[in-house]
Amino acid sequence: MILITGATGNFGSATLNFLVEKGIQPNKIKALVRNEASATALLERGIGIAIGSYDDYTSLMKAFRGVDQLLLVSGNDIENRLQQHVNVINAAKEVGVKHIVYTSFQRKNETPSSPLWMVAHSHLETEKALKESGLTYTILKNNLYMDFLPGFIGEHVLENKTIYVPAENGTISAVLRSEMAEAVAIILTTKGHENKEYDFTNTEALSYNEIAKIISETSGKSIAYVSPSAAEYQTTLKGLGLPDEAVGVFTSFAVGQAEGELEKVSTDLENILQRKPVSVRSFLEKTYVS
Repeated sequence: MILITGATGNFGSATLNFLVEKGIQPNKIKALVRNEASATALLERGIGIAIGSYDDYTSLMKAFRGVDQLLLVSGNDIENRLQQHVNVINAAKEVGVKHIVYTSFQRKNETPSSPLWMVAHSHLETEKALKESGLTYTILKNNLYMDFLPGFIGEHVLENKTIYVPAENGTISAVLRSEMAEAVAIILTTKGHENKEYDFTNTEALSYNEIAKIISETSGKSIAYVSPSAAEYQTTLKGLGLPDEAVGVFTSFAVGQAEGELEKVSTDLENILQRKPVSVRSFLEKTYVS
């Protein structure tokens, strides 16, 4: 039995779909959801439903009974998610889950000086807890979802003709979320991934200067790249009405890119998928076609 947490979210639901595509019978899959009302479509497909919350240890123990493998999709409650993740790990161990796959993050700096520390700390501590649990694990060091790149590039880039993000000359090796999810489905259905850590990155990293050039070539419009200071960027985002939490996340990831936190390239994802992942260039050419 395979259990997927965050089953109604983008990553979890994509993983569920790939499991079914790869021949896993729906009655061998269980989805952790907060309430049954949100899981009607899953029930109609014959996928098992477990009601539970990362905050409710008892519900997790009940949900995990009979489960062999578990995908722990990292929570989005940054302030509380370390304890939530520990709850999942401990409950899984207590009821006999054999293998946890965890969606962590790509990084270079693992100290509090990292611009990504606000999200890094809970990931690093979760990895530590997982390794110390005695459970079999697979840790995925996910780069930025390529799906999020337009948020940094700017919604109206073809109108204002400027990419405005404080990433300096840093590069990024972003990957489509769907391809990461497909790789997770492969990991959950094949052997040889026990106690492994994978860098889920693309096979090349691009700077925003290069991204601006690709969009220019694709759209036929001259796109410039401007790298403001982090403070200027924050002021601009706040002026656009973004909430403080979103401003903080966008700024930290932009500065992280400037400092090389997301520049690593690896063939781990390519090897699991047995094909090259969709390149940033291909994504941009499809997204910003003239």
